[in-house]
Amino acid sequence: MNLHGLRIFHTVIQKGSITKAANALHISQPAVSSQLKAFEIEIGIPLFEKKGRTLTPTQLGKDLAHKADTLFAVERTIEIFLEDCIHARVGSIQIAATYLPANFLLPKWAGAFKVSHPDINITIQTTNSKQAFQQLAQYKADVAMYAGSPEERPEEFEWDELFEDELWFVVSPSHRFAGKNITLEKLAAEPFVMREKGSSTRARLYALCQANQVKPPKIALQFTGLNEALSAVTAGFGVNFVSSLIANDYIKRGLLARVYVHDVTAMNKIAICTRKNDQQSELVQFISHCKQMFF
Repeated sequence: MNLHGLRIFHTVIQKGSITKAANALHISQPAVSSQLKAFEIEIGIPLFEKKGRTLTPTQLGKDLAHKADTLFAVERTIEIFLEDCIHARVGSIQIAATYLPANFLLPKWAGAFKVSHPDINITIQTTNSKQAFQQLAQYKADVAMYAGSPEERPEEFEWDELFEDELWFVVSPSHRFAGKNITLEKLAAEPFVMREKGSSTRARLYALCQANQVKPPKIALQFTGLNEALSAVTAGFGVNFVSSLIANDYIKRGLLARVYVHDVTAMNKIAICTRKNDQQSELVQFISHCKQMFF
């Protein structure tokens, strides 16, 4: 397969048009069109369908583009490795982290690591658990920092568990259930404020209801960030299900109150995930550092 043709196809998908792809690749628009057509002929698969003046990728085209994402991410990883060797740099670490470690653990851990390893560049992206694992699998991240259910443990990755923390139900201090001990069924009848689909905590809430044969709550407000969700709860609307590490500070400041639920306990696993057999020295050093910081 012609990798140059694959790169042109991938760029067209990324940029959304032949014109924009030509500009990004610094070649003419007719050259992109002809090489794209030649690539389709070579592989024998229609990658686009024409709708008026718009090229729309076929389902096979979308699937190929998704796999090409991983290929070119690996290529970029190799390029960075070679650049580091040529310029005598130690390396870099790309971290995809869920909200809890990204906001409550990594700032302190990464800051302390940089003091003793100033030449290692660290980039942290906050995302949900599903996307963090996808980025790790597609070589867009070197490490996934995860807080969530142990049942979601991805078998294809190395898994270093650091510790557990409890998940709490929280409401505004003015809510009628604030500080009360009630049943899960009664609490689940309340409107909930949660993060988007793909959030491990949201998945845990649904799993908890299913395990206790309780109808899952209605998500009345949905946010892409936890701070926004908690702000809505502190303002007096709904219930949130959240890590105790996050909720504890809000409760101490009188912004939230805990709701105690009969015979229901949910724990988060805080873990570092890497690809199996990925023994980059900077990764080994960073993981060892994180373990020392906690213990």
